[in-house]
Amino acid sequence: MATQVLTEPQSVELQPVKANGGPAEAEALSEPSSGSPPATPCPPADDAKPAIVHSKWRATLVVAQLLGLNLFSSFCNGVVVVGLPAMAASLHIDEGLLVWPTSVFYLTAGSCLLLAGSIADVVGTKTMSLVGAFTAAVSAMACGLAQSSGQLIAFRALQGITNAIIVPSSVSIVSTGLREGRPRNLGFACLGFAGPIGFSLGLVLGGVFADSTGWRAAFYLAAATTFALFLAGIWVLPKNAVRPGGKSIWSRIPAEIDIVGAIIGTASLVMLSYVLAVLSADIHSIHKASTIALLVVSVVLIPAFIGWMQYQEKHQRNALIPNSLWKNWVFTSCCLMVLFTTAVCNCMELYSSLFFQKVQRHSALHASLQILPSLISGALTNISTGIFVNRMPVMWSVLISSTISAVAPLLMALIHPEWPYWYDAFFAQILTPLSCDILFTVGLLVVSDVFPPHMQALSGAVFNTCAQLGTAIGLTVTSLIATSVTNSSSDADKESPDALMDGYRAVFWTMFAAMALTCVLSVLGLRTVKQLGVKRD
Repeated sequence: MATQVLTEPQSVELQPVKANGGPAEAEALSEPSSGSPPATPCPPADDAKPAIVHSKWRATLVVAQLLGLNLFSSFCNGVVVVGLPAMAASLHIDEGLLVWPTSVFYLTAGSCLLLAGSIADVVGTKTMSLVGAFTAAVSAMACGLAQSSGQLIAFRALQGITNAIIVPSSVSIVSTGLREGRPRNLGFACLGFAGPIGFSLGLVLGGVFADSTGWRAAFYLAAATTFALFLAGIWVLPKNAVRPGGKSIWSRIPAEIDIVGAIIGTASLVMLSYVLAVLSADIHSIHKASTIALLVVSVVLIPAFIGWMQYQEKHQRNALIPNSLWKNWVFTSCCLMVLFTTAVCNCMELYSSLFFQKVQRHSALHASLQILPSLISGALTNISTGIFVNRMPVMWSVLISSTISAVAPLLMALIHPEWPYWYDAFFAQILTPLSCDILFTVGLLVVSDVFPPHMQALSGAVFNTCAQLGTAIGLTVTSLIATSVTNSSSDADKESPDALMDGYRAVFWTMFAAMALTCVLSVLGLRTVKQLGVKRD
């Protein structure tokens, strides 16, 4: 039975609708309007419903396997952040390439999500998840064996691609393979739980390995664990839906995937992500002809993508992201809020670390331990949201958590470097992830209800693309602000703690403004949503 959210003057509830192949199935969460076109064409007549995992023990194993895959993907990011100085010394990484082991992961992951999600819906989410798990194990091992900066960057790019394969497949398996209600809610929460825990584990163990056996051991650990999860997934994950029509995968791909839309969207994201990564590393790169050209082409492709989506909808063909979905303010506001909160959460981690290291002069390991409360708080928030989301008033939970999280950058904007950690920064770290992590679960529930069952991997891809784009935009904008303010500082030494603090303080004020905007969007976008994540009979 498909689910739908109906918008009424006072409240919105998930309501069951008959899976009769009609347009109602594709108009989840959309406001009723006479004669409005369906958000996406009906699924093929031979579509089969995926197998639902009813056993609690089996469902626990499924969630644990998916949690592990996403956790160790984030684990490697934490290892790179804390171990980058050791990697730079070992592989002789040039100063201009120093940020690329981190940036290239987000570049390839964000760029490939839409394409990977579309393919997963056709090929089968179990198949794609296993491909992603095996490739993740290989790429992690390759990172550990890298002998040059070029090899490390290339293998980190491959890790980003494997992440783009794993994430939408995981979302689809949870949304279609687990029962509605608490099992599915907890599944979504655990996918969000994997990120902060994996990153924090990478920070801590990466620092330990870097100071003892060497940074390569951390990647070997990730490779071995991920390969074990790959083997477990062969047995644990629910089978792909079997389609009685007998069509081969190669014949279904051109028929069921908007290939042109995927190419246009992916090309735009690749170029835009690359430009943002370059600018976040060196804002003066904006003057280069290659940067300008790529930025212009990526922007031009956006209206081209919108026009193609309109053409596909008009002719009742598969559209990658139908334009009609954006008319639904609940869906649009969730995507915008996730973009802003993800940007703020990631930038808070980065600039808090820079504050601890470059202003307060702490070591990298010390700084990672000071950030740890943020990651633990985020994990606990995800678990609590998964348990109680079906009892929470959606708008008020998002609004209150966003308001509380807005206090975090405010505290860092008002901080004095000589203050002890427990006086201000500690509370800022605890409050930072609340909004982002509640929105992750709420947003996945909303977005998965917008898309019909045969496009659940794509729904996860759309959601995570917004998050990845938020991180890329946030890092670029804050880098521009910090650099500009620091350069205009009255201090002659622009690398002095006082000059750097001027730039960081301006960044924290910017993040506070972004969270204030998120609070406004939560009221405007979610005021009609009453309940999510409720079990259907």
